[in-house]
Amino acid sequence: MPLSDLKCRNIRPGPKLQKLSDGGGLQLWVQPSGSRLWRLAYRYNGKQKVLALGTYPIISLAEAREARDDAKRILSAGIDPSEQRKKDAREARTTFRDVAEEYVAKLVQEGRAEGTISKIKWMLSLAYPILGEMNVDEVDAPAILAVLRTVEARGRYETANRLRSTIGSVLRYAMATARATSDPTLALKGALVRPPVTSYAAIIDSKDFGALLRAIDGFEGHPSTHAALRLMSLLFPRPGELRGAEWSEIDFEQEVWTVPPGRMKMRRKHRVPLSKQAIDNHKSPIRRLIQA
Repeated sequence: MPLSDLKCRNIRPGPKLQKLSDGGGLQLWVQPSGSRLWRLAYRYNGKQKVLALGTYPIISLAEAREARDDAKRILSAGIDPSEQRKKDAREARTTFRDVAEEYVAKLVQEGRAEGTISKIKWMLSLAYPILGEMNVDEVDAPAILAVLRTVEARGRYETANRLRSTIGSVLRYAMATARATSDPTLALKGALVRPPVTSYAAIIDSKDFGALLRAIDGFEGHPSTHAALRLMSLLFPRPGELRGAEWSEIDFEQEVWTVPPGRMKMRRKHRVPLSKQAIDNHKSPIRRLIQA
């Protein structure tokens, strides 16, 4: 029975690999990890073979069927689709930089924050001197480690770990789009220097929290600053979210503050329950802040 997009989307992983058939050799492999991989089973010169067609949902059901039909046409001409793909890859060389720029463009389309995009671009610029012009499918663990060691040599241990993760994201995107076969960064998890953990002060005692609120009450600066300090201690928003708060975002009846996606780091709407201390009586800090 042919697959449907609903079935592809809703199938749950099990303890073993599941192979769902769409017909004509097209299969959706559901891994125990939850990943969904398109595979085409076919025979060439009497041997059973499998061709990777990408990852669902990056490659949709319709696109997977189109790729299956293309492979069948190649097979009918007496050519092994796997060998043809290798030949095409050699002729149309795709560099790590090509895939990285395509990956960044995808994140922009998804609405990622400008600051996030800038940081990823900067991270990738550290990798380009060594990896940039390499064929993406030839990027291996030693080459990646050479990039990370140059960062570690400057004492930037946290940056090196983040860069490993960013390079891995690019390579996994290349795998999903059938331009790479592995993510070598997974083998480097224990190869990097672990950055020292810095613990920041936190108020976890109710008496200490009361002392903080009393200290804020004693603040004699601008009223809007006083209100903002109160709300920071009661609602725990990011400063940018609080500074841009507008009346239209506050629902006093439901006692909730809805921060729009444009001010959220992940570009998703965020609902903040309002405590009674934030909205009650004429001294309500949220009223004073927005009025200011």
